[in-house]
Amino acid sequence: MVDLNKLKQLRKETGISFAMCKKALEETKNNIEASKKLMQKWGLEKAVDKEKRLTTQGAIFSYVHHDRKVASLVEILCESDFVAINSDFQKFGQEIAMQIASMSTPSKNINELLEQEYVRDPSKKISDIIKEAILKFGENIKIGRFIKWNLGIES
Repeated sequence: MVDLNKLKQLRKETGISFAMCKKALEETKNNIEASKKLMQKWGLEKAVDKEKRLTTQGAIFSYVHHDRKVASLVEILCESDFVAINSDFQKFGQEIAMQIASMSTPSKNINELLEQEYVRDPSKKISDIIKEAILKFGENIKIGRFIKWNLGIES
């Protein structure tokens, strides 16, 4: 039987659907950390299943550092406008824009960006964060284009 408090906690911490959280808790006998790892594994599998699906919707996100000397723009693509306007997708986009602006050595291409450590959790790469988003939103999600500006430095 699933512990309802743990179900609420797992849902709050991951943002993944109650049904997926419940299934993970059932399979791990209410172990939250094991459930997170299991859902991460499911996310990898879902990402592979969805990676061929078209991403014709999305949004452009920006970040300007508080000192106004560094900025970034990033295009994040998804499958539907419904996901593109979702507030959690908006937060995700802002996180990726902040990631791009925060890196001391900017990535030259998307593959390099995907291999970067996530600044908020160095145990994860940006590709892991995208796979988690795919699991959370149930759609294929890709980074289209991005750019970083540093004041006074040519790109």
